[in-house]
Amino acid sequence: MDEGTAARTVADIMDRTLHAAPASTTVGEAAVIMARARVSSTLVMDDGRLVGIFTERDVVKALSESIESPADPIRLWMTADPRTIAGSVPLEEALERMLRGGLQHLPVVDPWGGAVVGMLSLEDLARAGVHNAEMEPTTE
Repeated sequence: MDEGTAARTVADIMDRTLHAAPASTTVGEAAVIMARARVSSTLVMDDGRLVGIFTERDVVKALSESIESPADPIRLWMTADPRTIAGSVPLEEALERMLRGGLQHLPVVDPWGGAVVGMLSLEDLARAGVHNAEMEPTTE
């Protein structure tokens, strides 16, 4: 484990600015919102409860599958009930979970109340210097 990340947790580096939209937001509206905020995902919320995540990948998928998709509600294209992570999880473990699950974003939730308190991205982990020992090049 890297000494610089050994004691650090998700809460230390997560983005606390939440970008959220209701499930009725259209694909086109969500794309504009994400572009203006310069983020690559938005949380999909229903009555204050996390119901999904909508990402740049979803925008591309929607546009590639239907020319009418910009008018579709994001609930048709989002990942419903996304995986989440607690802020207390060590950074190395968070990276492992994201790589294993093929995830670029993880909503961070309060383990007691379940409220979303932040967002963790692979980019956040890279900026923090977190790396996976299994992916490091070998020297021979």
